[in-house]
Amino acid sequence: MPKIIKEISKVKFLKNIVIGLDQANESQFIEAKKFFSILPQKHDILWNDGPNLKKLDQQLADHNLAPQELGKGRNVWYCMGYILSLGNTEAIALHDCDIITYDRNLLARLVYPVANPRFNFDFCKGYYPRVSKKKVRGRVARLLVTPLLRALEKTIGFKEYISFIDSFRYPLAGEFSFRRRVLKDIRIPYDWGLEIGVLSEMFRNYAGNRLCQVDVAENYDHKHQNISIDDNSKGLSKMSIDITKAVIRKLASQGETFSMSIFRSLKATYYREALDFVQIYKKDALMNKYEIDVHEEETAVELFAKNIMIAGEVFLDSPMESPNIPTWNRIDTAIPSFLENLKNAVKKDNEV
Repeated sequence: MPKIIKEISKVKFLKNIVIGLDQANESQFIEAKKFFSILPQKHDILWNDGPNLKKLDQQLADHNLAPQELGKGRNVWYCMGYILSLGNTEAIALHDCDIITYDRNLLARLVYPVANPRFNFDFCKGYYPRVSKKKVRGRVARLLVTPLLRALEKTIGFKEYISFIDSFRYPLAGEFSFRRRVLKDIRIPYDWGLEIGVLSEMFRNYAGNRLCQVDVAENYDHKHQNISIDDNSKGLSKMSIDITKAVIRKLASQGETFSMSIFRSLKATYYREALDFVQIYKKDALMNKYEIDVHEEETAVELFAKNIMIAGEVFLDSPMESPNIPTWNRIDTAIPSFLENLKNAVKKDNEV
């Protein structure tokens, strides 16, 4: 974070900086305000666990509109609502806060396609190489998402949605930007399916010529999640389940029918596809003198294959379950004063 703040401090084109702060008590919130105070730009912290925002969250819960679980998606959603409440920003960029190799050029590249009035893009997805310190990274994208999409196509046939997601160089990147109007109608998941969920909404709402992807960094490294083999409620294990469920739900919403027999075929097809990818990345690593642990890679593939079945069982047991948070348009219709109250609550927290 110190490096990210140092870099952002040099950026002159930013009008607002919004920081979503989760799981922080009052002393930690005060510490966060002190930490971010060095930013010369206008900035606000959303203290999601503070009394003011908790009160608003309860108001949404009373209307059955509140996000169902804590997580990155919920945090991002509230930040989106706050940006809408300000009403003075047209181009918005989002990126993670754990980027070790952060450079302000990343932000400039990310926001430029939607900020340039000569372009007609509504959404931009960032991508970057998943190699750091001579080691091949990005296991969930490489060993789950890509082979899963290929396996789905073999199992259920060609689907435009599958082709769309597969067209992105790094679909799980947490870096994207969009025009303000996108925020009003987007329905995002509260779990680890956030990135896939955002792309799914772009597929549903926008023509392909309004979307783009851009290379935002030559070198990218961030905090790495534990694979969590023995606990599928956290780490890459939970992430793989949430992502698989997000893809399945989207296909089901398009009329695709799933059963346990299909999931068994999907698991077997995925497993073969993923093992082939392990060999591809092994050769790629040897060619470029990168480190890669084949045993570790295949262990991840075995875990992801098992989690495809878990995701399928969860989907079949509760097909009506939806992790998507309501759109801000719906919130504005149900509680017309909510966005103004959100703006005032954040202002009150940051002025204390």
